[in-house]
Amino acid sequence: AQLVESGGGLVQPGGSLRLSCGASGFTFSRYHMNWYRQAPGKEREWVAGITSVSVGGITNYADSVKGRFTISRDNAKNTVYLQMNSLKPEDTAVYYCNARMSPYPEVWGQGTLVTVSS
Repeated sequence: AQLVESGGGLVQPGGSLRLSCGASGFTFSRYHMNWYRQAPGKEREWVAGITSVSVGGITNYADSVKGRFTISRDNAKNTVYLQMNSLKPEDTAVYYCNARMSPYPEVWGQGTLVTVSS
């Protein structure tokens, strides 16, 4: 099982980025998908999640990103996205993709760096 993130980079405050996470080696549509982030010197924190197809693809967000970030999934492409708008310097972090379906082991990507700076 593997997850590969892409789409990170440098963006000015107020700008937008779209992260992508491609999945392989497991049945993507059956897994709940999440984005986490880890800022320098801080613990990893959950950002957003989308449930599996079987429970309706329900989305949830951390309060810090609600209204600015949107998580979505394309099950035909085995890909989950994170659209990030109105970015702030405090959004600077390494963003990680996560796949979860009990009782199987979680799957993590290697991360992609997002830097919000002028």
